[in-house]
Amino acid sequence: MADTNFDVIVVGGGPGGYVAAIRAAQLGLKAAVVEKEHLGGICLNWGCIPTKALLRSAEVFHNMQHAASFGLTAKDVTFDLQKIVERSRGVSKQLAGGVGHLLKKNKVAVFDGFGKLLGGGKLTVEAEGKKVADLQGKHIILATGARAKVFPNLQPDGKLIWTYKEALVPDVMPKSLLVIGSGAIGIEFASFFNTLGAEVTVVEVVDKIMPFEDDEISAFVQKSMEKQGMKFKLGTMVKELKKGKDTVTAVIEKDGKTEEITVDRVITAVGVTPNTENIGLDAAGVKLDDRGFIAIDDYCQTSAKGVYAIGDVAGAPCLAHKASHEGVICVEKIADIKGVHGLDRSRIPACTYCNPQVASVGMTEKMAKEKGLDIKVGRFPFMGNGKAIALGEPEGLVKTIFDNKTGELLGAHMVGAEVTEMIQGYGIAKTLETTEEDLMHTIFPHPTLSEMMHESVLDAFGRAIHF
Repeated sequence: MADTNFDVIVVGGGPGGYVAAIRAAQLGLKAAVVEKEHLGGICLNWGCIPTKALLRSAEVFHNMQHAASFGLTAKDVTFDLQKIVERSRGVSKQLAGGVGHLLKKNKVAVFDGFGKLLGGGKLTVEAEGKKVADLQGKHIILATGARAKVFPNLQPDGKLIWTYKEALVPDVMPKSLLVIGSGAIGIEFASFFNTLGAEVTVVEVVDKIMPFEDDEISAFVQKSMEKQGMKFKLGTMVKELKKGKDTVTAVIEKDGKTEEITVDRVITAVGVTPNTENIGLDAAGVKLDDRGFIAIDDYCQTSAKGVYAIGDVAGAPCLAHKASHEGVICVEKIADIKGVHGLDRSRIPACTYCNPQVASVGMTEKMAKEKGLDIKVGRFPFMGNGKAIALGEPEGLVKTIFDNKTGELLGAHMVGAEVTEMIQGYGIAKTLETTEEDLMHTIFPHPTLSEMMHESVLDAFGRAIHF
């Protein structure tokens, strides 16, 4: 019989869970992962990775359509939706297999099934109604993730009204599409289907798209997407979805006035609900916060001794890299590693892979002002950068926000080509607590898009060279 006693048991094999287990094994702890469905979690199988594969296909299609602007000829450019989806699923399958290999390599035991806390460090695992194992762990980490939030009047049916899962494997290419919610998930799908030719309308309940981004960046993205043909209904609520034979009519309301929009398909992207049901939280004495997520301290400890929570189930921001980082923090704290730092949410970068891309880290300009800080704001447009012009990507902006008194980098916000790759430069700067002087004295290579990062810093203090 397989060993059932462990130092660390992780419930959930997503980007938080498998990383935590591997780090535990590296530190000499006997570790196990309990996963009910697929290693890699939502991120790898139904989120981050497959959506990026879809968006890459859309990007290539877009470039082929505009080949003439590069002196190239590409006639009768079309796409095969089924093959685009097949490529996306193939990428996910390959990486999921890689996670299994990494766990095996690090001698992490994997139990296939649904884990439930029993209290006292005990955990039972079941699959298809049958017990798989009873486990005992000195430390149990909950990494059960979250799922798409569902409202009664916006109930997905998998055919006409999609969640992200159906949107990832569409059986048809809709001629018209309504996206409810303009966060990262909604905007990425809106961008994908719009690029492939669908008439896309995005409905957002607040008065700006991408609500958590800097106002200036949000406005830039909206203007760019409107040029691409997208429509936006802001400060608007979807009251009802009426299904027809092969269409959906959305009843939307703004300022007390209602109108109806009929489309082929609807995607609901209105947030997530944590997977906290039936995992034995009450039995273990684990408490939830006022939003229904598992309450944790800076080191991911819950209200129950020996029980921890990481990733989406422990609250916003619901990002894979945040989950992975929490997993490392949690395990290193368990192992009593010196110098472990609690999670600093101001250093978590956010990326949205739409066209144009969006990336940010730290405070927005509005947040800094609301805190009463004396700030300096720098900007540099893509149109002033040689590499951007050479790439044929002149639309974009890099924006930086500094504390005028201390020189601290408070926040950085970008929109444009490849900004999701560049944002980590500012992420490192924040981690190292660099000042504006440090960034000014850093030598950026030419010609690169990263030069705009330098110029934005210079601009904040009246020293920009190329703008």
